[in-house]
Amino acid sequence: MATNNKNTITQTFPVLGMTCASCAGSAESIVQHQEGVVGASVNFATGNLTVEYQPDIIDADKLQKAVKDGGYDLLVEDESIQQETLETIHAEKFKKLKTKTTWAIILSLPVVVIGMFFMDMPYGNEIMLAFSTPVVLWLGRDFFVNAWRQAKHRSANMDTLVALSTGIAYLFSVFNMLFPEFWHQRGLHAHVYFEAAAVIIAFILLGKLLEEKAKGNTSSAIKKLMGLQPKNVTVILADGTEQQTPIENVNSGDIILVKPGEKIAVDGLVTSGNSYVDESMLSGEPVPVLKSENEKVFAGTINQKGSFRFKAVKVGKETMLAQIIKMVQDAQGSKAPVQKLVDKIAGIFVPVVMSIAFLTFLLWLLLGGENGVVQGLLAAVTVLVIACPCALGLATPTAIMVGVGKGAENGILIKDAESLELAKKVNAIILDKTGTITEGRPEVTDILWQDNDDTVKNILLSIEKQSEHPLAEAIVKHLAGTTATTLSMFESITGKGAKADHNNETYFVGNRKLLFENKINISEQLQKRADEWSKQSKTVIWFANSKQALSVIAISDKIKETSVQAIKEMQEMGIDLYMLTGDNETTAKAIAKETGIKHYRAEVLPQHKADFVKELQQKGKTVAMVGDGINDSTALATADVSIAMGKGSDIAMDVAKMTIISSDLTKIPQAIRLSKQTVATIKQNLFWAFIYNLIGIPVAAGILYPINGFLLNPMIAGAAMALSSVSVVSNSLRLKWKK
Repeated sequence: MATNNKNTITQTFPVLGMTCASCAGSAESIVQHQEGVVGASVNFATGNLTVEYQPDIIDADKLQKAVKDGGYDLLVEDESIQQETLETIHAEKFKKLKTKTTWAIILSLPVVVIGMFFMDMPYGNEIMLAFSTPVVLWLGRDFFVNAWRQAKHRSANMDTLVALSTGIAYLFSVFNMLFPEFWHQRGLHAHVYFEAAAVIIAFILLGKLLEEKAKGNTSSAIKKLMGLQPKNVTVILADGTEQQTPIENVNSGDIILVKPGEKIAVDGLVTSGNSYVDESMLSGEPVPVLKSENEKVFAGTINQKGSFRFKAVKVGKETMLAQIIKMVQDAQGSKAPVQKLVDKIAGIFVPVVMSIAFLTFLLWLLLGGENGVVQGLLAAVTVLVIACPCALGLATPTAIMVGVGKGAENGILIKDAESLELAKKVNAIILDKTGTITEGRPEVTDILWQDNDDTVKNILLSIEKQSEHPLAEAIVKHLAGTTATTLSMFESITGKGAKADHNNETYFVGNRKLLFENKINISEQLQKRADEWSKQSKTVIWFANSKQALSVIAISDKIKETSVQAIKEMQEMGIDLYMLTGDNETTAKAIAKETGIKHYRAEVLPQHKADFVKELQQKGKTVAMVGDGINDSTALATADVSIAMGKGSDIAMDVAKMTIISSDLTKIPQAIRLSKQTVATIKQNLFWAFIYNLIGIPVAAGILYPINGFLLNPMIAGAAMALSSVSVVSNSLRLKWKK
């Protein structure tokens, strides 16, 4: 491996063909030993290889060839289409696996029925052979191929164990069926174990299908982020004509026209026109921002009702959206690979079981007398059959499956096993304010009319219906049921409000500045109430005619009904809560006080949320991040456990490993309790799977023979193996009824 890191480049490539954590180690080792490679890391959780190399010595194609020689593959494609190709590959793999699993279950059923209940029926062995052969040799082919790959690299994994136990059980059964006299001459019955071989394959395929399903959704978040950029934009040419141009052809300095409702393609500065732009996907704040000349606009944000022109400043990978995409990718890829406990154990378990089987045969050969060879072979096969990893392989996926199912029933969507396992350790939770603690929708909370006279509310409604301001929608909604009237001379006053004429009188809606500039009188009663509402961090809107203020309206983003209870519940669980918001100090303080949150930070920029997560992690805390906007996506990806509120953005929901469908914060302590129950069930399952092996293997080897003459029949070993799986599944199902 080269150590000179001058003129190096770092790239990320998806690795294909990995089946377990030890595959990641193998692929990483292959890349690290290539000349010109400075550093390489394969993350099994994300399926990505991050490699730093010297392009003058080695390139992506040579890396791909080296990885292919090791039995895996690299997806070496342009970044823009890499994600789509990867998703197609995953979808294809999942489809094939589903077909294989379905057929394995269908073909295994008759073999199990005959093997267990109709052993002596005519042509029973031949029928079992016919049904189990496609299961072992066709549907289970990948296990044998992967086991051979592992053997070439002098390692072993779950595939090795499956291949050995099913392969030997199958071959031994074929031999017993074809040459039964070999055993009859020695006074023994020629048993077949086709059902053991077929059922093992079917069970393990089902486990792999569950795992693949959980891993299948991890890449769609990046795809959705990329989807925020429009494919084409309207560029204004030097002669003033409009031209539709693909986004990749936009250059810095181009003048771009943005029409109402369109997405902004690149970062830039407004040159003419003005409009409100919804930046919630970047800032998380629900109120659209007014953009006029020389104001910055960002890629991925959505223009509202007006239209404007802007000059492209940052294009391609330089835009803020591209930076967010990169940060999310880095945060997702920087987590340590999930070294699955079962795979780790299997690495030791397989060689140990193989050694025990061989040692069993050897001891019988030396000490077993005239039937030593036969008894030794039977005992060795019994050891391999009983040591089958079915219970071990099902211990985790079944508990996860029930846990995830129970979560879904309660409105908690859990994307992977890792977060379900980690949630029980969470001792710090970061809550985004808007849309998480609060509703995320500005609403009219109070309205006071001068002398309680609301006869002109139809004029207020009519002005707000024509206004482009986002807070106008809250007033229109509040006045639903009121009939609008005809206005004349409507005028939107940028940054202040709007005015219109009705029956020779001018009416104003807007901020205090608008009333002040037009010398409009405000009564003490209205002013006093407006000051009170301002202190409560509410937005105050005035409605007036040309002489006096007629009404004052308070608009606020309400705290969800369940937030206070949920916050109290989490604090009682010993969890530290932190509220982060882009809002000002006054609003943040008011919300924190109302909800009982002790720690909060105001005016936090999106990129600083992830930094705060890291800050807490460095203090040794297991951090959960709860958010609902794209602005939270980097922090969500950085946190140990990421939770999205279901009514938020699709991006937050995709990056997060858990989604609360109802946006109800009380579901979070519920998810933590579910995590504790599921992890306890997994530990119980693994305990029973190991106890079964610890007792079963020595008995299968014949440890009781010198004491009471007991020898375990491989047929009973097959049944015991099935029973161990049933006990593990039954234990997992107990989760359903836990509170």
